[in-house]
Amino acid sequence: MIRKPTAWDASALEWFRSSYSSSGDGNDCVEVATALGTVHVRDSKDVQGPRLAVTPAAWVRFVPYAAGH
Repeated sequence: MIRKPTAWDASALEWFRSSYSSSGDGNDCVEVATALGTVHVRDSKDVQGPRLAVTPAAWVRFVPYAAGH
C-alpha cells in the first residue's frame, strides 16, 4: 500500500527557515512548509506545538506585512 501524504500530514512536510532570520539564538524563527494548496507555519522553538495553515494566496498577501513593507 502506498500512502499519499495529505496537506495535514506533518510527517510528510519539509520545514525551512527564512534566510532573513537573524536571531542571535538561531532558534527564534518561524518555519514554513508547503503542501498542495496549503502553507504551514510553526514556531521553531516548539516544533510539536500548534501550527498555522493558510492558503498560498493568503501567505503571499501576508509576507510583505511580515517583512515590514
